[in-house]
This record gives sequence, structure tokens and C-alpha cells, in this order.
Amino acid sequence: MILDIEQETLPREDLQSLQLHRLRTTVERCYQTVNYYREAMDELGVKPSHIQSVADVRLLPFTKKENLRENYPFGMFAVPTDQVVRIHASSGTTGKPTVVGYTRRDIRTWARVVARCLAAAGMRPGDRLHNAYGYGLFTGGLGLHYGAEELGVMVTPISGGQTQRQIMLIRDFEPTGLSCTPSYALNLAETAEDMNVDLRKLPLKVGVFGAEPWTEEMRYELESRLGIDAIDIYGLSEVIGPGVGIECLEAKDGLHVFEDHFLIEAVDVNTGQPVPNGEPGEIVITSLTKEAFPVIRYRTRDISVLNPAPCRCGRTHVRMQRVTGRTDDMLIIRGVNVFPSQVEAILMQTETLSPFYQLEISRENNLDLLTVNVEGSPPLVAQGRDAMNRVAHKAQKDIKDFIGVTAKVVVKATGEIPRSEGKAVRVVDHRKQDK
Repeated sequence: MILDIEQETLPREDLQSLQLHRLRTTVERCYQTVNYYREAMDELGVKPSHIQSVADVRLLPFTKKENLRENYPFGMFAVPTDQVVRIHASSGTTGKPTVVGYTRRDIRTWARVVARCLAAAGMRPGDRLHNAYGYGLFTGGLGLHYGAEELGVMVTPISGGQTQRQIMLIRDFEPTGLSCTPSYALNLAETAEDMNVDLRKLPLKVGVFGAEPWTEEMRYELESRLGIDAIDIYGLSEVIGPGVGIECLEAKDGLHVFEDHFLIEAVDVNTGQPVPNGEPGEIVITSLTKEAFPVIRYRTRDISVLNPAPCRCGRTHVRMQRVTGRTDDMLIIRGVNVFPSQVEAILMQTETLSPFYQLEISRENNLDLLTVNVEGSPPLVAQGRDAMNRVAHKAQKDIKDFIGVTAKVVVKATGEIPRSEGKAVRVVDHRKQDK
């Protein structure tokens, strides 16, 4: 097992030298083999020879999800399909899916970066991972599976669903790690409580959660109910899948991006110009080692902040603040920009509310209406509707004070909000359904 973990502590000068070599190689390959990149670079008057420093990545064109869909299914591949050993794809719920390919070497690279993620989260050879990410075209399940095996971890490939059975297997197989979306981890915690299984007394020690934005308040909820350290992992299928970055167990203060494989930028959402470190921007990623499906300056639509300061764990790679919003998740309610994670943070600061919630947007008399449906805790529900309404009124006031948007908060009884078996459906937008 060789994880190349010495790359994670390289001095910045050495790291940038490695990045430049890999960047120039990637750009040359993309220009020679992918029509989209050749045409986009020619339009800008940029040639691979113009890349003389890492900063010159800014000369290159952006890649957007629309470009991937326009070249569906295999038009963005940089190798013949007979060299591709696996494909994954997005759900395609808003159009054609984005299709990504992997060579045999890509699969090995992917396994290694995920293994490095699990090691940063505190897992070691001999540990056991209960992997409840979905298997299939979604990259989560197989990504964590291969990475865990690369590290020498025993994997239970349970996927999502059959939640009571999962609790039985967690109790019987005694995993030390859990991987899934944070919303499904909450579902597991609630189901375990209903089954009188105290997960805090089992060998579970760490949860690796990703595939949807989550907050510090959610971390506290997960850690207290599961008795674990909750670690955020980052990735997206268009770049490689899970494995782009992860929080370390020592600090849990920003996701370490594996810069030897991924060149990361933060840009202004509207202008595309770089933003300084420490200021929020849209995350843009260039893959440096992908063969089948390299991407140049892929606009992720994730909003975050980059921090280049070395971490106390010893890693020198840039850290990315946990993603708490995406440009395509942002709601505009009567001119106010609202991210679901902002509402989540407020709800979870109220002890009498549960972490199960859903936002509904509708339109009445040409005005947008935001309704926040959230479950009350069992003690609150037991106090009756008057007590639930008082808590709802306070939450409405907090949302108005801290976010600036008027919302109707409805406190519901336990079980009234749909439970997640994968990615949670946080928003139901009736405006789109009415068109």
C-alpha cells in the first residue's frame, strides 16, 4: 500500500513545481485529444506552450456543466473508449446526465486519494467501514469502497435503504467507521434510537459524511447522537468523485485539498475573476492526473473560502472551508438570496427543534412565499400545539433577523418530514411545478 502521503506535507515551492509539470501535461493532452478544449483555447488565443507557471491556469477557458452535457455522452473523453474501464454519471434530473470515464490508472488514482482521505479521518488498516453511500452510477459508494480497500479497511458495501437492517449490521459487524450523507446518518441515528440500540456504545469512532452541504450545528448533532467524530469529505463526479479533499481528524477546520492531483481556485461568481484567499468565491478545479476525463477549470458551483495556512496536522495543502451552499442551491425569495444551510443553522440552534426539515417555496399573487417545515423534538410535541407555535414564531423571527427573509415556520410532529436514504431533498419549489 503506497498512499503518497509525503505529498501532503510538501513545501509550497516543491508542490507548485509538481503542479506545473502535471498542469502542462494535462493541458497539452486536452488540446490534442478533446475538441471542446482545443476550440475553446483557440477562441481565446491560448496554446499549451503559454502555460509557464501555475498562475497561468487563469489563461485557460472555464468548463461548465453545460459543456459536459453538450458533449454527451463521450465527447469530453481524452482517450478512446476501449481504454475506459468504468463510467459514472450524474442523476440527470435537470437534463442529460454528465458522463465521466476512468481508465485503469484513474481507478487506482481514485482509490489512493480516497484512502488518503480515510487516513486523514483517522482510519487505519484493520478498521471496518460501514459504507452506506449509494452504489451504481453515483460515485459515492464505489469511491469510498475502493479507497477503503486500498487502505486495508474491511468494507461492508451496504448502500442506502433498509435502515433497520443497517442498524442490525452495525451492531453485529462492529464497524469503526461510517460513510454516507449527513442526512442519512441522522436517519440511522433516529432508527437506532427507535430500536433501542445505543450507537454511542458501539465501536463506531468516525463518520465520513459528504455529497450534500452541512453545517457545524449538524456536526454537533451527529457527533452527540452517534458518539463519533464527524468528518466532512469533498468531491464531485465531474472531477473524480469523493477524494478531492477532506477534513483532518486533528483540526476539523477546513478540507485539505489534495493539490498534487487537483489545482484549485476561487473566483467571483459573476465575473470569473480570482478572489483573494480568505474571501468567498466559486470553487474552480483543474484535474492534474486524470487520463480518461480530465477537466480544465471546472466551475463546481460550490461556494467556499480558501485558506493556504499550514494546518496543525502538518499538511501544507490549501484548506477549503466546508461548502455550505451552491450557486444552484441558492434561492431568491423576494430579492433576498437564501441558502438552505443558512436556515438549517438557525433551526439547529433551537434545542426544541429536530434536524429534520424541508423548505417549500410557492407563489401567491406574484409574490414568493417561503415555508419552513421542521419537526419538533418529542418533548416539545408533547407540550402541544401552543408550545410548538411559540417555537415556530421565534424561529421565524430569527430567520428574519439573521437572513433577512420573511418565512412561515411550521413545527411538525415526529416523522412528518420525509427521511433520506441518500441525498436529502431540502427544497420543494412549487414555482417550477406550476410553470
